[in-house]
Amino acid sequence: MNLFGKVTRALLYLVGAFGAAMAVASENMPGGPQVMQLNFAAPATKIMQEIHWLHWMMLVICAVIFVGVFGVMFYSILKHRKSLGAKSASFHESTTVEIIWTVIPLLIVIGMALPATKTVVAMKDTTNSDITIKTTGYQWKWGYDYIKGEGEGINFLSTLSTSRESINNLAPKSNTYLMEVDKEMVVPVGKKIRLITTANDVIHAWTIPAFGVKQDAIPGFVRDTWFRAEKIGTFRGQCSELCGAQHAFMPIVVRVVSPEDYTAWVAEKKKEMAAASDDPSKVYTLDEQKERGAKVYAANCAACHQPNGKGAGTFPALDASKVVLGPKEGQYNILLNGKNAMPKWSGVISDGDIAAVITYTRNAWGNKTGEVIQTQDIVVTRAGK
Repeated sequence: MNLFGKVTRALLYLVGAFGAAMAVASENMPGGPQVMQLNFAAPATKIMQEIHWLHWMMLVICAVIFVGVFGVMFYSILKHRKSLGAKSASFHESTTVEIIWTVIPLLIVIGMALPATKTVVAMKDTTNSDITIKTTGYQWKWGYDYIKGEGEGINFLSTLSTSRESINNLAPKSNTYLMEVDKEMVVPVGKKIRLITTANDVIHAWTIPAFGVKQDAIPGFVRDTWFRAEKIGTFRGQCSELCGAQHAFMPIVVRVVSPEDYTAWVAEKKKEMAAASDDPSKVYTLDEQKERGAKVYAANCAACHQPNGKGAGTFPALDASKVVLGPKEGQYNILLNGKNAMPKWSGVISDGDIAAVITYTRNAWGNKTGEVIQTQDIVVTRAGK
């Protein structure tokens, strides 16, 4: 193929890719970005309403200053140019001018700073909250622990639910592509929600634009913020701190419901957690553990080690791995305590899930150890640490 043909094919490919992207973006995302959106996200909290007002107020002030300063400058250039016979004036200083161009900018800055300071102070006031939720960033998912208020004791991981087929362009993309999760944070409308943020591995940032909330989640540190949603609906955001290879696959979804629906959700969630709790003394078969482990692996491990167990980047392959095929105690230790880029999973997922996923990895793909890891094995190992 000659150069012209190659260039033409490349252009056609780019046009096709652009068309596909536009097709995906042809619908507004519920609770997320809108088609042809230029302004901030529509506010769902009073804080975000104030942010909107501050944004436009300061934009107008800056625009007026811009037009005024450049208007005077261009007027002076045009009306006092040498070709019209203008002659430059000779003067040294003017105390009046010095005072004017000092006082006026000072007043402008104060006028902008006072309402901004009021809003920033309000953003940091996390007192008198109705519900407190601990939010932990992981590579690459969010963990939520309801630690105070209605729903206390509820905890779960929230993971991207967009399929790998869609990500790899093997299946259609929905209008919530990369902004959908398997388990949403649920909160009641009109209640003050305090968020305590931290991270398990690297720095993340919990962000919902419609709430006016963006708070870093830093390993070893505890930060807090708050929001009070004024309307029912689903609101979307993403981790907004570059946190690694899967940074783009770490969405945040908050579903705001009525107080009655929230109470019902709490009851259902606690019932679900009770049903899923493990009996450490129960003995599972190989097939039972493999079936459960496959689900745990897909939700928590496949993003790094790949669904086929081949690994990627700094994450090693598990298929024919010396660790997976070696003494099981070594694999226990890595999952419970972490190693290098591998985070610790103790306290993140249950002992039963850890036992199941170890069983799965030791008996999936080309690995055929025949070993069945039981919940009690993990309980004993963790207690021994």
